[in-house]
Amino acid sequence: MHLNSARTVRELAVEIPNATRIFEKFGIDYCCGGKKPLDEACRAANLPIHDVIQALETAASPASPTYDQLSGSLAELVDHIVKTHHKFTREEISRLQKLLSKVCSVHGQNHPELITIQSTFQHLAQELTMHLMKEENALFPYIIRMEEAVLQHDPVLPPPFGSVQNPVRMMAEEHDGAGEAIRQIRAASGNFAAPPDACVSYRALYEALEGFEADLHQHIHLENNILFPRSIAMEENALTTAR
Repeated sequence: MHLNSARTVRELAVEIPNATRIFEKFGIDYCCGGKKPLDEACRAANLPIHDVIQALETAASPASPTYDQLSGSLAELVDHIVKTHHKFTREEISRLQKLLSKVCSVHGQNHPELITIQSTFQHLAQELTMHLMKEENALFPYIIRMEEAVLQHDPVLPPPFGSVQNPVRMMAEEHDGAGEAIRQIRAASGNFAAPPDACVSYRALYEALEGFEADLHQHIHLENNILFPRSIAMEENALTTAR
């Protein structure tokens, strides 16, 4: 296929199988920074656009495994997000807090960047914990109820927050904050490169932080680029039909 480099990173992440893995490999932000055209994103990251396009075209070939993220129900997508990404986030927050405490106590004096990382991660952990609760207790239940009503051709009851666009806007802003925090952690850690004197726990910490970043990117991608736009479109269509 011929890939148009003027398409946004977000569009390509949604449409091309395994595109998110390729963007991770090249260090291209496809979740919070997904509104940029591909050519602009490559220039900003000082990447040869030909290499990125070639990798994306290979992923988009018929021989590549496909998964249509736009075809399943919203309830199934919500269930996947909660059971996969919310679960992972909670488990890794607990693990990383313990690792950070251990590594900082041993190496913090010689590597003050660890104290910065610990402080940034602690704030991120607090924000994400509240964020997950808001999604699971308010936004996601409404999306599921709305879809059920649409499928049963029943009226969609108005949510207490006026429109799904209101909490979606708030969640997207919080995603931006989480994305910025993890970028600060990556920068402070020198791209998660452990120093020569790093012990096993130190190296495990940086590996875990990098894995946390990758999962967070995929998590935000599924919500910002797929779940939220589909939910907004469904609500707008339901309101239009009811008039």
